[in-house]
Amino acid sequence: MSAATAGHPPQPSAAAWLRGLARAAAGPVACAAILVGLLSAWVALGGGGTITPLRIEISLAAVPMRAYPGAVTTPSGPASTFLTISNTSTQPDELLSVRSPVAYRTVLRRRSGPQDPGTVVSELKIPARTSVTLSPFGNDVVLEDPRPFENDITVPLTLTFRHAGQITVQASVSAPGTP
Repeated sequence: MSAATAGHPPQPSAAAWLRGLARAAAGPVACAAILVGLLSAWVALGGGGTITPLRIEISLAAVPMRAYPGAVTTPSGPASTFLTISNTSTQPDELLSVRSPVAYRTVLRRRSGPQDPGTVVSELKIPARTSVTLSPFGNDVVLEDPRPFENDITVPLTLTFRHAGQITVQASVSAPGTP
């Protein structure tokens, strides 16, 4: 008794089986090839963007004393900072905030000159491939009502950037009015 007569369907030949397999795989393989081609064209035309490492470097970080140690009066009032922020990447960034354990609050201040009291802003732009100097004479980071830090060697500052994230620096405590 043959397999066909025992109620089983006839087995396809190997060639027929391969043709059926090729027919079933043709659709997904064609879709994958088209998708790879489209993605390759998108990346080649710049749609994928470029991967540029974000490089922010902080130098010349200092917080001037508000009075010399041993002065008759206790230092009080806000403390300005000196910072040089270098953006060595090809992407602009923004300084969004600065915090320090010595100050209850810090603010970013934009000034047009040393006589301008400045405006509190939510960010300071750091253009690509440039260095920006923050100081009491221009754009600045101000530590409002800090605890006395004049006997410390450094003051920790944590800067938060939109793209580069957080960077913590130890700002030197310097003589009043100097970086």
